Amino acid sequence: MISFRATVTTCTMWLVFTCLQANAELCADVQLVVSPSVLAAAVPAAQGQSGDQKVLLQEKLNSQFKLTKLTDDKTDIVTAGSVLVLHKDGLLMCSLDTRVPPTSTYKNGKVSLGFGADLAWSIQLGKNSSDVPQRKFVAGEKFWVTGFTIQEDGVVFKFYSDPYQDVRYYGQLKFPFPKHVMPPADEELKNIAEVLTVQPDDTAGGDTQPHPADSSGASEDAALKPILPPPPPVDAPPPPPKTISLGQTKDVVVAIFGPPTKVAKLGAKEIDYYPDMKVTFLHNKVTDVQ
Repeated sequence: MISFRATVTTCTMWLVFTCLQANAELCADVQLVVSPSVLAAAVPAAQGQSGDQKVLLQEKLNSQFKLTKLTDDKTDIVTAGSVLVLHKDGLLMCSLDTRVPPTSTYKNGKVSLGFGADLAWSIQLGKNSSDVPQRKFVAGEKFWVTGFTIQEDGVVFKFYSDPYQDVRYYGQLKFPFPKHVMPPADEELKNIAEVLTVQPDDTAGGDTQPHPADSSGASEDAALKPILPPPPPVDAPPPPPKTISLGQTKDVVVAIFGPPTKVAKLGAKEIDYYPDMKVTFLHNKVTDVQ
């Protein structure tokens, strides 16, 4: 009776088969050299698929999120991009004069700056993070997207806010990949959409087509009945408050508030003055309201 024992040594790329008889007498040793080209061809296809997913995810992010370009000192907007709507509480940002922005993380349905991330941020700042001006953004608030990066273990977004009491804020949000493995592009976009969506452009909307009159005979029957006096007028409800949002066009603002009392144009930038506020437009879209 003959038994076979196989020993694989990957570090030396040798595959050794040893043939033994039942009486333990050594018959032969056969050594088979595995070609490096064969090993190279055996690289898991998943690596190529991961690369394809990264390219596809980058294309989808570029298509969905238009980046906002800032001035060199980051104090103003040169080209307005997508306005993002936040759907989760707890996104931390700091003032622009802070050297390094905080990087929050979205995990298990929550946005937070964990203890480790806060400690790393403090080390980068060279001081306690609580000593810098900061603000937590909550669901429903809006801001600009200035960049996004696909890293080995997740996607990182960069944000830029409008002034809050003359202070602009910036920060980052990371969407880590589960188990450090990039999911399919559509699945990752769905994960991002739980936190961030792009505010759609204002459109006229509504149904502007005329509707045909009722063709039934009810109107004729009504004409034969005596005309009743009209009911007493009902107090009309107060009109809804006028609001203005980032990204609205000038036509929409004028339709809501009427023409401004004064207009100042600075290239692609325009400032419209109203009795109790001023509205800044960049490329015909609202970027600031004071």
